[in-house]
Amino acid sequence: MGLIVRGIPSEEVDRIRGGGGDAHGRPALLRVAEGPANPCRHCLGLIAEGEGKLVLAYRPFAGLEPYAEIGPIFLHDRACDRYESDRLPSWFRFLDPAVIRGYGADDWIRYDTGAVVPGPELPGTCQRILDDATIAYVHVRSKFGCFQCRVDRS
Repeated sequence: MGLIVRGIPSEEVDRIRGGGGDAHGRPALLRVAEGPANPCRHCLGLIAEGEGKLVLAYRPFAGLEPYAEIGPIFLHDRACDRYESDRLPSWFRFLDPAVIRGYGADDWIRYDTGAVVPGPELPGTCQRILDDATIAYVHVRSKFGCFQCRVDRS
C-alpha cells in the first residue's frame, strides 16, 4: 500500500485568498516571509524570503467536534498548485521533531497512533499507522502544533 500526500484543498485556499474568513472568521493577514521556515500548506513548498505570505488560523476538519484542532498556517499570497504526491516534500526531513496522528473515519484522534518523530522517519511512520485499516488518514504537524499536511492511503 502506498501513500498520497495532499496540501489543503484549492477551493479552501481560493476562498481565503479571496478574503474569506479563517477558522476564527477573520481574514488572513498579509506578511512578508522572513527566514527559511515559511511553508505554504497548499503547494507544500517553502515561501521564499521577501515573498508575500498569508497567515491565518486553520482547522483541517469539516465539522466542529472535540478533536477539530485549530492552528496557525501560512499560504503563498499568489497562485500555486496544490501538492498531491506519493512522497512527502523533501524539506519535511528538517521537521525536528514532527507530530503525527492517525484519525478514525469519525475524525477522532486514535491515541494509539500518536508519535513524535524526526522528519526522516515520517514516511515510514505514516505507512505503519495507515497499515491499520481502522485508521482513515494521518495528519502531520510541526512541533509547534501547526498543521502541515494530510496523508491518506493511495
